[in-house]
Amino acid sequence: MSATRLSIFPLPGALLFPGMHLPLHIFEPRYRAMVTDSLARDRRIAMIQPKAGGEKPPLFEIGCVGRIADVEALEDGRFNIVLEGLSRFRILRELDVTTLFRQVEAELIADPQDETLSMGERAALELESRRFAESQGYAVDWNAVARLDDQNLVNGIAQIAPFDPAAKQALLEADTIRDRAELIVQLMQFFGRHEGEAGTLQ
Repeated sequence: MSATRLSIFPLPGALLFPGMHLPLHIFEPRYRAMVTDSLARDRRIAMIQPKAGGEKPPLFEIGCVGRIADVEALEDGRFNIVLEGLSRFRILRELDVTTLFRQVEAELIADPQDETLSMGERAALELESRRFAESQGYAVDWNAVARLDDQNLVNGIAQIAPFDPAAKQALLEADTIRDRAELIVQLMQFFGRHEGEAGTLQ
C-alpha cells in the first residue's frame, strides 16, 4: 500500500477507532495551527499515543487517522472539533518539517469492512459488557446496543471503555474485530476483578 503524509496529534489516552467519533478541544498553538492546516487541505488529523512525556516523545507505531466531521471556531483561536475515525495507520518514518506540529509518512491499514463475530462471540461480548457496566454503575441502553453491527459494537466499546492507555493501545493494534472483541472480554474480566487494587481504571 502506498505511503501517505499525516499530521499527527500525540495525545495519551485519547484513542480513535475506525467508524467512531472523538470530540477534542484544541487550545495549544501548534495544534490550532494543525487544525487550520487540516481544514485548508483534506480535513485529516492522525491520532497517535506517545510512549512517554516530553516535548517530542517517541510514538507508538499504530494510530488512527480521522476526518474533521464537525468544527466550532472560537473567538480566541481555539477550536472544538469532532474527529470521525477513517482508518488505522502504521508509521513508517517521521518527517523533518518546519511546521509547529509533527508529521509522519505512514501506510493506511485496510481493515476488512465485512468482518463479523460468531453468535457465540457476540453473546460473550454482550454478556461481559453487561457485567462490567453493572459493576461500574454505568447506565446503558442495551436495546440500542443490540441494534449495532459487530464492528460498531466492538470499536465503540474499545473507544469508550475506561481501560488504561496501554490496554487501549493493545485494542487498537488488534488485527481483527474478533481479536479485539476477545481482548475486550479479557480486559473487562481483569479490570473488573482488580478495580480499586492499584488504581488501574482511569
